[in-house]
Amino acid sequence: MTARLSYFRRLSRYYLWFTLCFAGFLGGVALLEQEGMPRQWIGYLFMAATIILYAIIGVVSRTSNVAEYYVAGRRVPALFNGMATAADWISAASFISLAGGLYLQGFEGLAYIMGWTGGYVLVALLIAPYLRRLAQYTIPDFLAARYPGRGGRGNTVRMLAVVATVAVSFTYVVAQIYAVGLIASRFTGVDFSVGIFLGLASILVSSFLGGMRAITWTQVAQYIIILVAFLVPTIWLSAKLANNPLPQVAYGSVLPKLTARENQLRADPREQQVRAVYRQRAADYDKLLAALPTSWEDGRLKAQRSVDHLKLRNSSLLEIRAAERALLAYPKSVDEARRTWTAARNTSLARAQPLKPHAQPFNAPTRAQSDTMRNNFLALVFVLMVGTAALPHILMRSYTTPSVKDARTSVFWTLVFILLVYLSVPALAVLVKHAIYTTLVGSDYGHLPNWVFYWANVDKVNPLISINDINGDHIVQLAEIALDGDMLVLATPEIAGLPYVISGLVAAGGLAAALSTADGLLLAISNALSHDVYFKVVDPRASTQKRVTISKLLLLAVAFIAAYAASQKPADILSLVGAAFSLGGSTLFPALVMGVFWKRANRAGAIAGMVTGFVTCLYYMLHTIPLLGGSPANQWFGIAPISAGVFGVPAGLVALCVASLLTDLPERHVEGLVDHIRSPE
Repeated sequence: MTARLSYFRRLSRYYLWFTLCFAGFLGGVALLEQEGMPRQWIGYLFMAATIILYAIIGVVSRTSNVAEYYVAGRRVPALFNGMATAADWISAASFISLAGGLYLQGFEGLAYIMGWTGGYVLVALLIAPYLRRLAQYTIPDFLAARYPGRGGRGNTVRMLAVVATVAVSFTYVVAQIYAVGLIASRFTGVDFSVGIFLGLASILVSSFLGGMRAITWTQVAQYIIILVAFLVPTIWLSAKLANNPLPQVAYGSVLPKLTARENQLRADPREQQVRAVYRQRAADYDKLLAALPTSWEDGRLKAQRSVDHLKLRNSSLLEIRAAERALLAYPKSVDEARRTWTAARNTSLARAQPLKPHAQPFNAPTRAQSDTMRNNFLALVFVLMVGTAALPHILMRSYTTPSVKDARTSVFWTLVFILLVYLSVPALAVLVKHAIYTTLVGSDYGHLPNWVFYWANVDKVNPLISINDINGDHIVQLAEIALDGDMLVLATPEIAGLPYVISGLVAAGGLAAALSTADGLLLAISNALSHDVYFKVVDPRASTQKRVTISKLLLLAVAFIAAYAASQKPADILSLVGAAFSLGGSTLFPALVMGVFWKRANRAGAIAGMVTGFVTCLYYMLHTIPLLGGSPANQWFGIAPISAGVFGVPAGLVALCVASLLTDLPERHVEGLVDHIRSPE
């Protein structure tokens, strides 16, 4: 006990010094900005300093010991494990996209906060202590021990759990690497794809050398940076707009002002004029779609004739090039035209909708639509809760504490550290929304703020913000602004007119959030492949050195594959994360929970539950997501594909129960194992 207390105090001193040094670094950069240091160099300083810091921790914590590499030697104190888990949890979706989601969705965006926070309650009550009691290395390890089947090895269940771990973690890690690319391109000026691979090097520095040991101590440092980076601009903005440094309190005073501003904009004739233009555009696209394939052929001929006509008239090179670009951009086939025009029609319809009140829940023109929104809200909360309780990279952290008691205490601290950020997210969304509605909306197109042009050029193919004068009055209307929620937090300091040092701080926080989660996810994938596939199935006699080496090589391979997938920009961050939660909850949650609390659950039931849950969830996604070839018309009860797990989890539970009851009882030693993991330590 004395040794553990001494270890805790030593760690506390290290991270206290780290915090003080970080504060000194911020003060130094602020002074350099006042002395005239260029903004780009400030961005480089923040990026370089944080990456070098993580590299140093990774090098110092390098190890080839199996227990250290997989579970940090099972000696991480509960408080620090809570900080590391919070950093692992506060991903790019939480740090970068959550406030943006609340900005765009209003009340409905609270589903993410409620679901993710509630999920940790499930982790604490239903899973984490029992995982630690069995003291395995990975989640497939636990499931294989609980559902061994014939021969006592449980390889079938293990392989299914590995497939689920890889599928869930890979989907999630792509979102994190996408965020890394977004931040790197924003603050270094490099191309988005180059930024992804620059960030990838940062991820590998810590996870590659020291596994869970290096990741744990890196994540504690990253949590400190995340907390400071999120709270400083939020508190500053709160004090500036509401004369109150407590954003949670200022939230209550700013929200009525935002509601009043929304009422003004809703009654503004110019806003109504812009939305009418979008309604007309949607109607025009409807006509084109109804007239296919004739409309596509006519449009192609018209574009070609426009180019020929300009050349015959000896028009300017600028006009000819513009016409040629329009011809090249024209859909190449009838199917492409249908997809392109359908997407354009849906976008126009969305922007033609009346202004949605931020604080009003389930606001819709009809009762049926309102009920659908409410059902989707509840479904998303459910999916995020069970998905949280089944994420392999989060559950792995239960193995790193010294005891079951510490595992429970660790989850408590995790909730505390997460809530320090999550309670400020709704306030930040309202503060930024009020700032944009009162300063940007109504301004002259000739005097747009610099941050608009900067963020519009970060990604020229898919601009993060665009403002077009739809009605030609040279005044910015709200409906003329198209804003990507993923940029909102990163742009907050500039929107609020804060010093650029705060922009660098926010970028460092966003980078820390993305890197911390990516580290944990990549380790979960590589450990599942090296430990559960290679060591447990392919070569059980492999040496410890070989096992760790294989894990490092697999981590490297998976990281590059994920970076390539992220460079293709498959979807926005929240959508990718939502898919990961649905898949994780549908596949792993029934087997994990029933494995702890129902002795009758057996190998056949686990296999049936995992396969049924995964297939049901994947089937729903494939048939409802347009990018995957599906259609929203295929939705069941109007449930959005991000909440596919609301069907997958019950299907998996039913299949597990039915298959278990129809097959033989579990082996006697399995019942003893359940008694063991549920008994006091």
